[in-house]
Amino acid sequence: MQTVRQIAEGIVAREGGFVNDPDDPGGATKYGVTIHTMRRLGLDLTGDGRVDVADVRSLSRAQAVEIFLDHYFARPRIGEMPGALQASLFDMYVNAGGYAVKILQRLLREMGYALSVDGVIGPQTLRAVRAAAVPDAVALRDAYGVARRNYYFRLADRRPASRKYARTRAGGKGGWIRRAEEFMSQRYRMSEAEFQRRVSAWG
Repeated sequence: MQTVRQIAEGIVAREGGFVNDPDDPGGATKYGVTIHTMRRLGLDLTGDGRVDVADVRSLSRAQAVEIFLDHYFARPRIGEMPGALQASLFDMYVNAGGYAVKILQRLLREMGYALSVDGVIGPQTLRAVRAAAVPDAVALRDAYGVARRNYYFRLADRRPASRKYARTRAGGKGGWIRRAEEFMSQRYRMSEAEFQRRVSAWG
């Protein structure tokens, strides 16, 4: 089983280096750490009194790992989740912040648990998720992976500029979909034909 640090290092490797895609609401990003996150944390790495694109470019891989471990795993209380769910939830929290928890909370509500959908891991969410993980935490992880994949599809349905993250130029599964499916059992991953049917309306 991977350690939390290994999961964080995997996220950093998957996110890649510096990008500044105008279609990405996150803005300038390196190793998955956005300029907005760096401003929120006051990470003036260049020491010029402001946090800008130059600071994003200056971010090291090791610094990104530590940011994820502290601000995207420990503080949101992901470590208190069932072990089978932690990697996927952690990865999604890096990608979408509190929406990662909202996806889980909506799933738990659909399963019949009473809790608020507020994006915060509190006592209600912890009680519900621990109950839902019995007897099969892997099944819960898979259900979350499917819900996560559906979230990405809905984003791309609504926002054509985001479709390049869900579908490659060649027409195959994009990074968002591959990322969600990495954390689910093989039998729940879409076949190529299933994927093509799902995105056919995009043209």
